Amino acid sequence: MVLWIFFLHIRACSCLFLSEMEILAFLSLITAVFSLSASVPRQYHFVNINLTWTEAQRYCRENYTDLATINNKNDIEELLKSVNDDPVQFVWIGLQKTVSYKWKWSLGDPAFYTGNDAQYRNWAQGQPNGDGDCSNMNPGQWNDYGCNNSLPFICYNDSSKGYIPVNWTMTWRAAQRFCREYHTDLVSVRNQTENQQIEKIWNDTRIISGVWIGLFRDSWEWSDQSKSSFRNWITGVSDNVRGKKNCAVIWVNTDRGQWDDRTCNLKYPFICHEDKLVLIKQNLSWPEALKYCRENHMDLVSVHSEQIQRRVMNVVQKASTAEVWMGLRHSCTLGIWFWVNGEIMCYQNWAAGHGTGVDDCMHVPRVGAVQSGGDQRWVSLPQTHKLNFICTNYEG
Repeated sequence: MVLWIFFLHIRACSCLFLSEMEILAFLSLITAVFSLSASVPRQYHFVNINLTWTEAQRYCRENYTDLATINNKNDIEELLKSVNDDPVQFVWIGLQKTVSYKWKWSLGDPAFYTGNDAQYRNWAQGQPNGDGDCSNMNPGQWNDYGCNNSLPFICYNDSSKGYIPVNWTMTWRAAQRFCREYHTDLVSVRNQTENQQIEKIWNDTRIISGVWIGLFRDSWEWSDQSKSSFRNWITGVSDNVRGKKNCAVIWVNTDRGQWDDRTCNLKYPFICHEDKLVLIKQNLSWPEALKYCRENHMDLVSVHSEQIQRRVMNVVQKASTAEVWMGLRHSCTLGIWFWVNGEIMCYQNWAAGHGTGVDDCMHVPRVGAVQSGGDQRWVSLPQTHKLNFICTNYEG
């Protein structure tokens, strides 16, 4: 039965077609437990103790990583699962109002951005001038604008990697809700090329007004200093306009998954998170890194989806070596790459000239690493190199 599931998995990802004897040979090479599940970079833990926001923050930092950070809609669903059927109304998360007022993107997952492209701006001359906390493009340059004004807008769809113009006028928040329900989010603009593409769409649709883009301004920050700018405020809450409600909760029952602001000294249950990807800034060979991760965490990281690759890209930016080990190794016997967690390599992100297998069986065995700079693609290297590495705490 395991063999048949394994064979189906290989065929489903269109990576490899093996005979039964080759599959048996490959299975004998695997030392990790085979898993079909996708690993996640963060695990949420519900704590049913009533504490103030600061007390909850201290508890999470002592027992896990920090109060919960949320990067996207999927994180909200995972967080809510941790609460199960407990009859609480809402719980603290790690968002708190600060004195720093910054421009951020509605599509706030840090993994969507590389380098400094989340900081790209194309303000028109004299902008922003304090007209509002949301932004529009008109035609290719940006202006700040009051969020309660109504404009057409442009959504981004992560599945198609496409931009979708919507020629209905809505407030910025209504446009955000529409994009998140039917696509991914309001559009982010990460560089001049994307700005030109979106401007062309604006021109082709012959919209005569400006259009909302996903840039907004607020003073809320995460407890763990995450760069996530994802927000999911409940309708009617406008980023603490009521004054002293400087900490955030997430509704568990009514208005499930939406956020509200509360006075920080009130006492509620809370959600902690535990990071699942850990960058180790020791320079070890690949076998040494594998041994370290299995003794101190769970394993070297397996990057078998674009989602995990994005998380890895965010983590490796802090590395002290040009490449960082992953749990990817090459079998010269079968001529294939596979992950130490037992999965065949389906998703791949090789740099040009790497991963071809042509030179992977000469001299020292080849293993996989991810570049810590540039476009952070994968490279094959001799396992004797000394690099930083990423461990995972995910148990599968």
